[in-house]
Amino acid sequence: MGANPVLGVFFHWLGGLASASFYVPYRGVRNWSWPVFWLVGGVFSWILAPWLFALIKTENLGAVLAAAPARTLFLCYLFGALWGLGGLTFGLTLRYLGMSLGMAVALGLTAAFGTLIPPLVSGELITLAGTRHGLVILGGVALCLVGIAIVGWAGRLKEGDGVEQQGVAEFDFRRGILIALFSGIMSSCFAYGLAAGEPIRQLTLAQGTDTLSQGLPVLVVVLSGGFTSNFVWCLYLILRDGCLPEFTGRRGHTTAAPPPLLRNYALCAVAGIAWYLQFFFYTMGESQMGRFGFSSWTLHMASIIIFATLWGFMLQEWAGSSRRTRAVLGLGIAMLVLSTCIIGLGNYLGSL
Repeated sequence: MGANPVLGVFFHWLGGLASASFYVPYRGVRNWSWPVFWLVGGVFSWILAPWLFALIKTENLGAVLAAAPARTLFLCYLFGALWGLGGLTFGLTLRYLGMSLGMAVALGLTAAFGTLIPPLVSGELITLAGTRHGLVILGGVALCLVGIAIVGWAGRLKEGDGVEQQGVAEFDFRRGILIALFSGIMSSCFAYGLAAGEPIRQLTLAQGTDTLSQGLPVLVVVLSGGFTSNFVWCLYLILRDGCLPEFTGRRGHTTAAPPPLLRNYALCAVAGIAWYLQFFFYTMGESQMGRFGFSSWTLHMASIIIFATLWGFMLQEWAGSSRRTRAVLGLGIAMLVLSTCIIGLGNYLGSL
């Protein structure tokens, strides 16, 4: 099956929808501390789902991983662990910049680093800049970053409207930007981990795995690294705050009542699997982008913001904001949608 950039864009949008939706089930979790439900959901996201889907959708998974070069496995795992640090500091970014502004800044930096650094390092960026389709793709990337900045402006206006007072209470622009910079760099390591897994893709294709599923064995390794860094930090918080009893249905030191155990585990399972599906579809989309795979990260980031904003409206997170704020938000979202269309057009032109 050859590359199909249009189909690749569609899969990236599905991945963005999954990513934007995964946190919704967590809203129904009751009387569990954050590190408890984050870790339970993470077991499904980073361990169970990757192995299950890879075993079902690929051929001879064990043999493929055993035959993979040790350096490849190490780099995939390392970049996954670094990406896990980005996810943890992402929460601090939201704390100091607010939800809307923090998400836009952090994802914008992640999109920039994850999209532009790999082709810059490989030397492909200069070559692409000399072609018509390459300029179209780079123009789409630039427009995406502008759109993310406008969405961040809308988030700042929203805080000024008094809609998100909790975020304003701890607002620290300088500290938030520094943490967002670290989070963006670390989070972009996921893209590097996937790129480092190219030998694993070739091995699984040689075993008869279809093109769409070639990235699933890579996810097994990268996500195990992400699980490691998240597990270490969550375990530290759980032990520090006395949250261990919550796993068995008892009240922890920081909770007001015993948790509804079955409900919480079920919701975390749904959230964790939804979270994994973002990269399940991401790897499928990337497999269709051909030599323009570097634009995949931008498409992913933009689609997350688009669908997360739609969820925000459905959950009344923008209720009470001014007409000006909503207008700025609408402009930013429109630019993000346009940017994905332009990137898709550039990929299409390059495949002719």
